[in-house]
Amino acid sequence: MTLASGEIDIASNDIFVERVPFELFDRLRHDAPVYRHLRSEPDQPSSFWVLTRHADVVRTSRLFENYSSYRKGCLLYEERPDLDLARMLIDLDPPEHTRLRMLVSRAFTPRAVRSLDGHFREVTARILDSALQAGTFDFVTEIAAELPLIAIAELLGVPVEDRHKMFEWSNRMIGTSDPEYSTGDPDAGAAAMAELYMYANELAAQRRIEPRDDIITTLLTAEGDDALSEHEFDLFVLLLSVAGNETTRNAISHGVLAFMEHPDQWAALRADGTLLDSAIEEILRWASPVMYFRRTATCDVDLHGVHIAENDPVVMYYISANRDEDVFTEPYRFDVARTPNPHVAFGGGGPHFCLGAQLARLEMRIMFEELLARVESLTLAGEVSRLRSNFVNGIKHLPTKVTVG
Repeated sequence: MTLASGEIDIASNDIFVERVPFELFDRLRHDAPVYRHLRSEPDQPSSFWVLTRHADVVRTSRLFENYSSYRKGCLLYEERPDLDLARMLIDLDPPEHTRLRMLVSRAFTPRAVRSLDGHFREVTARILDSALQAGTFDFVTEIAAELPLIAIAELLGVPVEDRHKMFEWSNRMIGTSDPEYSTGDPDAGAAAMAELYMYANELAAQRRIEPRDDIITTLLTAEGDDALSEHEFDLFVLLLSVAGNETTRNAISHGVLAFMEHPDQWAALRADGTLLDSAIEEILRWASPVMYFRRTATCDVDLHGVHIAENDPVVMYYISANRDEDVFTEPYRFDVARTPNPHVAFGGGGPHFCLGAQLARLEMRIMFEELLARVESLTLAGEVSRLRSNFVNGIKHLPTKVTVG
């Protein structure tokens, strides 16, 4: 069976407000693994190709020569005038992507990340001990958001007391389609971006006078071919600020919601702590915080009998690949013991594999280890509020009741 263009819509912001429409992704994987999708939102291309199978997402991720991030960027927008000024790391191809990534990669090596364990554990203990006293609270704003914010603020060199500015700017930029964050202002995202740029430039001025061992100083002191323009610097800070807190916050929040919905899995994890590594990978698969990234074909490509022309937009849906029944046994079962678990929550490999993957895993490990030590059970204490977004699988509010023990 084939599906006609326009028959399925997975790119509307509205369809993600209540839940992820997994049944639509299932149909696409089964019946139209390369699907010509028509425009859903006014800022999207008139049509674009959708890839939903795990194997295709992995293959496309790694073939950057055929599927470019540079040509039109990695987001599902028809026009990206910002690309003419400077590009974020995610909007580049090698070798330029490799050059910029190397500027900050040493801050995210496994050794560098491991060195943060003790400090982040102390931070997490303070966050939990403060929130858990109430018994009932919003898990997202009071717990899940806090550790990633503090972590990325400290790595960048942002004063920890300013971390909530990053939270608010990130919400407004990512949540441009959500009325809670945009408040009806179509320019809310651009305003947040401008505010973050001004703040980043203030920090830059300070670091030129007083360098420190942080990422902002590293970016400012790059020399020769690695030297950044002011706009390139601003974009780097923006990307790390948003990606460094938004994705991990949502992974942790989805993990807690999954444990509420599957209390047997929380009990299994409490009974056997050796399952924590596999549990973290399962949470990442289950959550898929970034639902897609876009590429642009650099040449004509034939895939599953479908002709993709040069310059056509091609969109890889990680959230579908992570439910591919050809790869994951019982993909709709949340299983903390699942192994192997070749999820693509950090991308399908290749040059754009998530720079902060090890940091995210560390934050999740610490958060759930400390939760397991304190909390006997987690239950939902109200309505889950999801982000209105076709891009980020976000949870805005998660009313939570805990039994401590």
